[in-house]
Amino acid sequence: MSSDASSFWPPAFEAAIFDFDGTIADTAWIWEEVDRTFLGARGIPYTEEYARTLSALGFAAGARYTIEAYGLKDETPEEIAQEWTRLSQALYHTRVVLRAGAERYIQSLRAQGVPTALATVNEPELILSIRQVDVEGLFDARVHGRDVGVAKDQPDIYLEAARRLGARPERCIVFEDVVPGIRAAREAGFITCAVRSPDDLQPLDEVREAAELYLHDWSELA
Repeated sequence: MSSDASSFWPPAFEAAIFDFDGTIADTAWIWEEVDRTFLGARGIPYTEEYARTLSALGFAAGARYTIEAYGLKDETPEEIAQEWTRLSQALYHTRVVLRAGAERYIQSLRAQGVPTALATVNEPELILSIRQVDVEGLFDARVHGRDVGVAKDQPDIYLEAARRLGARPERCIVFEDVVPGIRAAREAGFITCAVRSPDDLQPLDEVREAAELYLHDWSELA
């Protein structure tokens, strides 16, 4: 694993793909609140393992996992996903901002002609509801979990983002904070950068070992 500064700038790569939650935005507190509210309403205790499992799944796969794990046979994945969206949307709209230095770095890449994409398991409604982040102005493409139908332990979301940017995986860097996503992207031929998340649940040693590059904080690239 390398942290050479030149690895984070062209010509080391020709396109860049960014995860959202944890990677460029500090949203772990939102999802903990959503999980605790959702599970508590059903008399189910919150666990850190549940939160870790959901982090790479996205709404549809996460809802199916929740139904199976807790025997919620009277609920559908669609109903659960709608509840998660409702619980989180107000907080995303009013409280979500990008981590310090992330926007400046993305804008610097774009100024150098590097196309950028957002690859997130979040629903489009949540991302587009954010008031304090110009998501559409920052990224040339957005790919959501629902667009590919599989979780981030498969490379589909990154491959689709690269396709929309017109970039080959081996010339495209992926910034990600979850181990399944990093491993899937790396196995598919992408350059991978593990990003330290503000989330205390992140298994940092495992995350660092999974990627070729490591970024502790976006301000390092200023």
